[in-house]
Amino acid sequence: MIELQFFDRSDFQQLINWIDSPAFLMQWGGPHFHFPLDEQQLDNYLKDANKEKSQTYIYRVKDIETGIVIGHISLGNVDRENKSARIGKVLVGDQSSRGRGTGQQIINEILSIAFAELHLHSVSLGVFSFNHPAITCYEKAGFIKEGLRRDARKIGDEYWSLWEMSILENEWSVRHKS
Repeated sequence: MIELQFFDRSDFQQLINWIDSPAFLMQWGGPHFHFPLDEQQLDNYLKDANKEKSQTYIYRVKDIETGIVIGHISLGNVDRENKSARIGKVLVGDQSSRGRGTGQQIINEILSIAFAELHLHSVSLGVFSFNHPAITCYEKAGFIKEGLRRDARKIGDEYWSLWEMSILENEWSVRHKS
């Protein structure tokens, strides 16, 4: 079991340690971060987050049994007027926590925050087309592929395509009740 807790400065070094290459940083943080990840970038990321009416909520993922921080996730672009938000920065950083359904638990928790606490109507995300485990995880949670943004990011000499996915409140509600 996991628990989402607000991310803060005490989590910076752990996250920096997990992000070990420019390609991995792009997968985690997109074009808004540069390698190597550092405290200044994370200060900027955290600057207006986690307040009552923030547009961004940033979480560490804690294993309840061990008390160890094992991952990270954010809910950003929170638009209260249109009742929408975007999941980002999804990471199961602790290698031993991978492949055990941890990602599924993290997504379920963030969707519960989005729909049950913030009363949003839709949640979207982007995932690189080669990240099959993540795509499977999101589909299990109820996300639908909306479209492929071909060659959306340039990494070195290659381009990566990005699936746009979303889930609506009523879709989550049906899955959550069963």
